Amino acid sequence: MSARISTRSIDVAVLLGDPRLPYAYAIGACFGAEEQNAVEQLKTALAALEGFTFTYLDDHTTLLDDLRQRPPSLAFNLCDVGFRNDTARELNIPALLEILNISYSGADPVGMSLATDKSIVRVVARSLGIPVPNEMFVDLGADPLVLPALYPALIKPNFSDGSFGITADCVAHDAAEAERYLHWLAGELERPEALIQDFLTGTEYTVGLIGNASQGFTYLPPLEVDYSRLDPELPPILSYASKADPDSPYWQKLRFRRARIDEVTRGRLYEYCTLLFKRLGLRDYGRFDFRAGADGEPRLLEVNHNPAWAWDGKLSLMASYAGYSYSDLLRLILAAAMRRVDLGVAQD
Repeated sequence: MSARISTRSIDVAVLLGDPRLPYAYAIGACFGAEEQNAVEQLKTALAALEGFTFTYLDDHTTLLDDLRQRPPSLAFNLCDVGFRNDTARELNIPALLEILNISYSGADPVGMSLATDKSIVRVVARSLGIPVPNEMFVDLGADPLVLPALYPALIKPNFSDGSFGITADCVAHDAAEAERYLHWLAGELERPEALIQDFLTGTEYTVGLIGNASQGFTYLPPLEVDYSRLDPELPPILSYASKADPDSPYWQKLRFRRARIDEVTRGRLYEYCTLLFKRLGLRDYGRFDFRAGADGEPRLLEVNHNPAWAWDGKLSLMASYAGYSYSDLLRLILAAAMRRVDLGVAQD
């Protein structure tokens, strides 16, 4: 079933990160050529959509005034870098839109808060019968620190986006490596909390869906991570360098491909994603990462409430497996948001 946009033009404000401000996540601590290219690709794809008038808001100094002076019919919230490019303040953007009574796409502040706390997501998943890795929560300010009971173990931040805080050293093979990495994390994170998990080495899957509980979902074909070209001395993980450092072997060697997965497992993953989407209160679209253990059972790694929207990101790749162009993907997300807020989307 496809969405038909009403004949009237919908005024959409596209909210983005601010290229004028520092951006600590990126190499060089600023928006570079890759981020600029992503915005240009976005603008080209949105220009192909009929029935919309798009305005782009990326100056966070004037964002409040811009929205107040010319409130759009819908805000397309693609500011996944946070207010003033501070990822810790990502939920400030939807909170601002709530205060201004402006409808917007994607998760609300509550959904964001829940989905970014990985320990809470794990508890929710377990309550829904969704397999998860064995895990321990670590207060990085404690003395002594909690250390893994079994090795190898994966150590990662409890709160982070874009794999920040995940390096090749996050896989610890003994207590000395674990303690060293935990101390390093304590100095890197605003919220000094970490998780120790089983190091899963099976197939890693990503699943995307678009829609809402009241309107149904479009499920995108799952993707899997291809680690086969990576140096076997490096742990097969999606590190921060795989997303931010073009000089890293993780950036250069990792590939994504359509998942080679049986129908039963694919259906089970779709069911898990649907349950989590509803229980965490996500909206319009989401992305879910899983990895199999030695038994072949996929276990939840994390939930992405407003997943990366770039033309070459995982969500766009999965959409292409289903025959959707980048413009089609953006149209589907906009249509889901518009149906949810009753902005003139009908069903064919």
